Amino acid sequence: MTSLLSATAAVHGRNGQSCLPIHNSEGGGATIPVKFDGKNLHVGHAEQDLAIDGSGIDHGITQAPYERRFSPYEFNGGTTLAISGPDYAVVAADPRLSSGYEILSRNVSKLHPLTEKCVLGSAGCKTDVDQLRSVLDIKMKVYKHNHRRPMATPSVAQMLGNTLYYKRFFPYYSFNVLAGIDSEGKGAVYSYDAIGSFERTPFSASGSGQSFLVPLMDNVI
Repeated sequence: MTSLLSATAAVHGRNGQSCLPIHNSEGGGATIPVKFDGKNLHVGHAEQDLAIDGSGIDHGITQAPYERRFSPYEFNGGTTLAISGPDYAVVAADPRLSSGYEILSRNVSKLHPLTEKCVLGSAGCKTDVDQLRSVLDIKMKVYKHNHRRPMATPSVAQMLGNTLYYKRFFPYYSFNVLAGIDSEGKGAVYSYDAIGSFERTPFSASGSGQSFLVPLMDNVI
């Protein structure tokens, strides 16, 4: 049956015609008797006429348009930084969890150890970061169970890239930095984008402070 909005628009368009067609799957020429006096819309009913005051109704379309938006992501802020050296790697992150202008906590770690020689730093959406950590932990346990040894840092870097790429159509809202020691005892830092493309770099930063830290590291290191 024709909705109230389309009925009102049709009455305006027909300039006082008293009948509107009913669109139904059975066909036929059924109509609804209507009457509009400039303020009130009267829709005919089987038993009585139903008077509808349409002057004060705001459906968000006709009088005051507004936008409804939903996003499954929430940026919880944070900054991570990793630096590699000849025989070491350092990774650090701030402990603040925020949402917009609100600070939710000042004691939430953005670092997650994957092995004894490898640490993941992640900033972004807290729920996606937690989910990514859970997936990586499961894969690490399966690898250790099958091979009887922990995964090497370059292998962890590749596994993280594959995991992110697997979710490329609905990616984790997580900005990652991986730091550790490789099989030769050298420091290794890997920088990632949202869908798993990565490279080994002397240093890397991610999160809301990335644009400040990367130029600083360029001048210092």
